[in-house]
Amino acid sequence: MLFALICKDKPGSLQLRVDTRPTHVAFLEGLNGEGKLAFAGPFLNAEGKPDGSLVVVEAPDLSAAQALSEADPYAKAGLFESVEIRQWSWTFNKPAAS
Repeated sequence: MLFALICKDKPGSLQLRVDTRPTHVAFLEGLNGEGKLAFAGPFLNAEGKPDGSLVVVEAPDLSAAQALSEADPYAKAGLFESVEIRQWSWTFNKPAAS
């Protein structure tokens, strides 16, 4: 199952995001290598600066998706004001299975 992790940064936390980014990227690369990452990227504010994240992961159930969310270095660093986890169905423009 796919789950969308919809993460909103705490106000004024851009430097924390920048400082934590290398370990966050390594974490996502690890998920990608394990076949658990569908796609990911930051939300941008009106000034074009990151202020949240959208991460879509493959997990067997909601509790496994929650565990992946909590393991993210951004979450561990306290970057997020909120995280919403929703089961998601990729309907259009899904890459062909290899």
